[in-house]
Amino acid sequence: MQKVLYLFGELNDDDLDWLIAAGSIEKIPPTATLIKEGEISDAVYILLEGTVVVSVAVLGSSKEIATLSSGEIFGEMSFIDQQPPSATVETLTESLVLSVPSAQLKARLAQDLSFASRFYRAMAVFLSGRLRIALTELDFGKDFLSPELALSPALLESLPLAQARFDWLLRRVKNSLMPNSPEY
Repeated sequence: MQKVLYLFGELNDDDLDWLIAAGSIEKIPPTATLIKEGEISDAVYILLEGTVVVSVAVLGSSKEIATLSSGEIFGEMSFIDQQPPSATVETLTESLVLSVPSAQLKARLAQDLSFASRFYRAMAVFLSGRLRIALTELDFGKDFLSPELALSPALLESLPLAQARFDWLLRRVKNSLMPNSPEY
């Protein structure tokens, strides 16, 4: 499932407006490195369109561990635990991203406790779901046979609203990039 749906299911419309205002919309060409393993990242990214590849260094070479597409968030782990990234993220195709500077996000979280509560809850739910799925893949969590079973009923109820918010954000971003284009 798209990580952004966890986040957008918890945040409210004012929070989304703030993310857009605080962040930068960027078109990134293929093969650009957005996050480098071991080097501090200064942003959290929302992938609006395109594809990125996540890889880790193994014995002097690079091993691909995931491919992410529209609606994924990356850079959130390093933002939360303040550790250097454990993987490199590079664009596979031309990609449109919303990058939110970590310093601005930290400031907002410190001054707006309601936003902080919603943001951290979304991250906790997402990371919990990812752990349940990982345990299933390692055959330690046989009760959770599919990613859908790792989702709480409350999260499942918020998914249509979260998807609508992501679609709205994408339309808004595209309109700001190409206001005279009939396609958007």
